[in-house]
Amino acid sequence: MPDLFVDLVAPNGTRYTQPTGLFINNEFIASSGQTITSLDPATDEPIATVHAASPEDVDRAVNAAKAALAHPSWKKLPATDRGQLMGRLADLMEQNRELFATIDAWDNGKPYHVALSEDLVEAIGTIRYYSGWADKTFGQTISTTPEKFAYTIRQPVGVVGQIIPWNYPLSMACWKLGPALACGNTVVLKPAEQTPLSALILGKLIKEAGFPPGVVNIVNGYGREAGAALAGHPLVNKIAFTGSTMTAREIMKLAAGTLKNITLETGGKSPLLVFPDADLEQAVKWSHFGIMSNQGQICTATSRIYVHHDIFQSFLSKFKEAVETTSKIGNQWDETTFQGPQVTRAQYDRILSYIESAKKDGVEVVTGGSAHTPSSAKNKNGYFIQPTVFTGSSDTHAIVREEVFGPVVVILPFASEDEAIQRANNTTYGLGAAVFTRDLERAHRVAAEIEAGMVWVNSSQDCDPRVPFGGVKQSGIGRELGEAGLEAYTQVKAVHVNMGNRL
Repeated sequence: MPDLFVDLVAPNGTRYTQPTGLFINNEFIASSGQTITSLDPATDEPIATVHAASPEDVDRAVNAAKAALAHPSWKKLPATDRGQLMGRLADLMEQNRELFATIDAWDNGKPYHVALSEDLVEAIGTIRYYSGWADKTFGQTISTTPEKFAYTIRQPVGVVGQIIPWNYPLSMACWKLGPALACGNTVVLKPAEQTPLSALILGKLIKEAGFPPGVVNIVNGYGREAGAALAGHPLVNKIAFTGSTMTAREIMKLAAGTLKNITLETGGKSPLLVFPDADLEQAVKWSHFGIMSNQGQICTATSRIYVHHDIFQSFLSKFKEAVETTSKIGNQWDETTFQGPQVTRAQYDRILSYIESAKKDGVEVVTGGSAHTPSSAKNKNGYFIQPTVFTGSSDTHAIVREEVFGPVVVILPFASEDEAIQRANNTTYGLGAAVFTRDLERAHRVAAEIEAGMVWVNSSQDCDPRVPFGGVKQSGIGRELGEAGLEAYTQVKAVHVNMGNRL
């Protein structure tokens, strides 16, 4: 078994002590025996081995959360004070932002400068945003008759199980913790087994901020064991999950046993439509960012680009140029790196299998189309893939219909607005979409017709913690972020007061 803490030195020279235990009741403890070894995706070398929760460990964490839910130190804590605790946590995260960026870059493979300037800004901003909501969730008074006074109160859902993906480890944890804590719930959070490290540092800061024991518990573990145990636990009142559609189906089955409240943010195959009046330079820049950023490992990635045939060849040429001049591949620590390694060997192999299948079926490769060989010998075993652009495919091909979750895009022409909308909607997914046009009427008309939970006009992946995030169809249930994100973590209780109505 690993120690509960290990001293590490990251490739950028950062020295720190990494907790490795399960975080339960504000203490790091050993698991029942399983472990997870985190690997650096740029080198395929181990970073640290952490404790992995068994179903018994999950039960221990859930019971700690259940006890904390009823304890006066949390249940009776004024909402304003709860918000102040969250504000202190955001301040501590700010003080440790370089450390968090280092850990997520090392553990996930994303460039350090991106983790620092984008992921940490979003994570800290989300906690700060929801700290302000803690004392601003209200019930109603409802007019009925003179003999009756009726009102509602908003109360926490209870014990919440939160299952976090690996593509944005810290940001996604904060997306879920922020509204859950603001509304007074207690949490058992399971990070992805591929990226287990930064959440444990967050646990340390949660204790330092002054949260009572058991309010937030963090249990690394494997999805098939720890995740399943959490989703099916009878004392868990709600499950919030971000990940694949396939896994979400299994979570729904497990949650159905006790009719759990669920929020699911799942897969996507987001379309991006470029009309002939669009600002072509901006369309190319945003669409490149929309699929190639974060190594293409984004649930909302605009991986299907439909371009009006009048400008198709011009767009394709400029997009190819953008990929070949902007998507510099390298390790996480190079400040000029745009695209780091994929998160795991399994993800690397999966993406390459989609590329090879499309090539075998005769889909035209515009650029890329294979693994990338790093120039540095120390990165020779890293999980690097060339950013790849396809064209000439039918809409029925797997490369167009299935979520690749990597730096792979298909660019295809269309002839009319109706055709573009029909093809955009011809998918089981409905998470995000983007529209590029200078025609204000068209922008609103197309945004209304596209079947997606979010539509960007003249941008892509433009996320904000104040704006709701979520999908339709098989891209999920419910919303995160914004005021809408609070709805998932409260329940409304109606109170009827008899003011003299006699039977």
